[in-house]
Amino acid sequence: MQDHLNRRVKHREGFRPFAPMVLEERAAEFFDLDRPSPHMLLTAPVRRPDAIPAVTHVDGTARVQTVSRDQEPFLWSAISAFERHSDVPVLLNTSFNDQEPIVESPADALRCFLATGIDVLYLENRRVSKRL
Repeated sequence: MQDHLNRRVKHREGFRPFAPMVLEERAAEFFDLDRPSPHMLLTAPVRRPDAIPAVTHVDGTARVQTVSRDQEPFLWSAISAFERHSDVPVLLNTSFNDQEPIVESPADALRCFLATGIDVLYLENRRVSKRL
């Protein structure tokens, strides 16, 4: 997945890590972390790298973002929905950009979407996909 994202979307060097978003109440199952990390300020050893290889750096760590139901209900729900299908309460988190510093508007989002290998874009409650 790291190679796929770096090649088709990010167009960057392969050594750059991706970060995990994890349900706060399940974080200790996947990371050696003893407190919440809602702002991705902590790096922790990954306990189950086989379960989450796309967010495990080459040194076996990850820069974790814990997501609480109270503080981030939308993200918490998205991760929970993924967990119901995969038994893994972790999603990959990366900045939304390619060559621009960061996507800041709907127009930027559409430009980035069209210029990269992103398959589907959800924008302001609308699903946008490319015709193949």
